[in-house]
Amino acid sequence: MYSAGAHRGILAIVGRARRFGGDRRGVAAIEFAFIMPVLLIMYFITMEASQAIETSKKVSRIGSMVADLVTQQQAVVQANLDAIMKIGTTTLLPYNRSKPSIIITAIQMSDEASPTVKVVWSRKLVGNTYSADAKSGDPTTVPSTLKIRNTFLIRVESDLGYTPVIAWDGNNAQQKSAGLLSTFSHINMSETYYLRPRRSPTIPCSDC
Repeated sequence: MYSAGAHRGILAIVGRARRFGGDRRGVAAIEFAFIMPVLLIMYFITMEASQAIETSKKVSRIGSMVADLVTQQQAVVQANLDAIMKIGTTTLLPYNRSKPSIIITAIQMSDEASPTVKVVWSRKLVGNTYSADAKSGDPTTVPSTLKIRNTFLIRVESDLGYTPVIAWDGNNAQQKSAGLLSTFSHINMSETYYLRPRRSPTIPCSDC
């Protein structure tokens, strides 16, 4: 048999357990501790998604801006094209986690019923390096709706390997990621624009 003291001790323990079980003062703190990580994850995902969408729009804007500036010229040289591509890269600011590549290609369709499509000249910017791309006379392709005999086109291709904030170490270098993170550590964004010359039938480049 239990003694009276032991019985009172058991009752005291049971009473404390009941009071502890009925105490709701720490519930909010515990719930917050569980919910806070989820809220932070949702916040960062939303922030990253909005930045990626805005950057994608800017990549598209690079192509339209560069194509518009080139097609306003009656003739160009390498220095003109390099300056126009440099202007195009500033469209991405303040994004600076990776650099875009830009390719400008002049295209001529032959005067035939079934025209051939060939490169007249080309120029590209990759990182900070300017150089030629396709050679003059190389065959190329255009959308069927633009394949019109004896016409001239300027094609601008803009491309960016988008690096999310979570995959960037702050020193202009991409972190090595594993698992799910690595899948989204590099998102390719690209756009291609075709425009016709505004002020002349063709746009020659004397030193391309």
